[in-house]
Amino acid sequence: MLCILYVTAVGTLLGVVGVLAERVLPATFPRRWIWCVVIPISVVLPGLYRARHTVTVVEVQQAVQPPLGQAFGTAPLAALDPAWWAHTESYNTSINRLWLIISAMLVLWSLASLWRVSREVSTARNGQSDGDRRTIIDGISVVVTASLGPATVGLWRSRVLVPRWVLAMPGAQRKYVLRHEEEHRRANDARLLFVASLPLLLMPWNLAMWWLLRRLCLAIEMDCDNRVVSALGDAPAYGELLLKVAQASSRGPRLQPAFLGGVGTLERRLTALLAPTPLRHLQRFLLPAVAIGLLFVVAWMPHPVVGPGSHTHATHSAAAAEVIVTPR
Repeated sequence: MLCILYVTAVGTLLGVVGVLAERVLPATFPRRWIWCVVIPISVVLPGLYRARHTVTVVEVQQAVQPPLGQAFGTAPLAALDPAWWAHTESYNTSINRLWLIISAMLVLWSLASLWRVSREVSTARNGQSDGDRRTIIDGISVVVTASLGPATVGLWRSRVLVPRWVLAMPGAQRKYVLRHEEEHRRANDARLLFVASLPLLLMPWNLAMWWLLRRLCLAIEMDCDNRVVSALGDAPAYGELLLKVAQASSRGPRLQPAFLGGVGTLERRLTALLAPTPLRHLQRFLLPAVAIGLLFVVAWMPHPVVGPGSHTHATHSAAAAEVIVTPR
């Protein structure tokens, strides 16, 4: 439990640093690289600190264990009691079992999604009449699907998927959609998101990692939006198209990376694209200072571990565990 809380805390603090760094950067500056640095550090640093920079919580009494539900049900009242945190180590077996179940469910869900996309792509390519089973639209090779997309998929060979209704759009609007997906393909965004999401299979309990991955998805889409507008121009028309495609795609399956990005990010993308909020003079100095301060906190904060202690017998209702914290 202490390890879970520590890893989540480190990821959260690093995520706040990443958000502050995004805020300081110019509107058109690539943002994905911030999260490409934050996510690996949030994974590696706790393991490194567990080996080299720890604080030992020594439990000097062992009480009768209450049921798991009862113990965590009293957590709000005992959150400030060091003895409670040390006592939660006795539930590691149950926590690890739940951990494995959730990881297995995520793996199965990922395999099911991969199978669904592969089947859709195979069906779409088999239905195309040309000899090489490719469709070239506005100079971009695409796979036309019934409803899947617009999106970019594939690890070894990325493909642009577009549903049939995209082909019926006016030429200027269709060019924006296809250019957006082509930019994803050129930048290998599908591979990047796949690699970045792997830690979730190992640490599904890490709420901070879910948030960091969501921020990476948003950064990828914002970077892609900036490249498309830089190449084709007319940001207001592009923003209007985002809303139009959102309405048309509301009933279809969603993929990442895709023209619409993650659920709930469209408004942020439109704001950043059409009406970015300028930094005030004070914020230019305050935000970097806060980010640096948080980095110092992360660098200083040791990894808590529970060490062996003396053993006494007592009932749960009468016992009070004494905890000694010893840095090393």
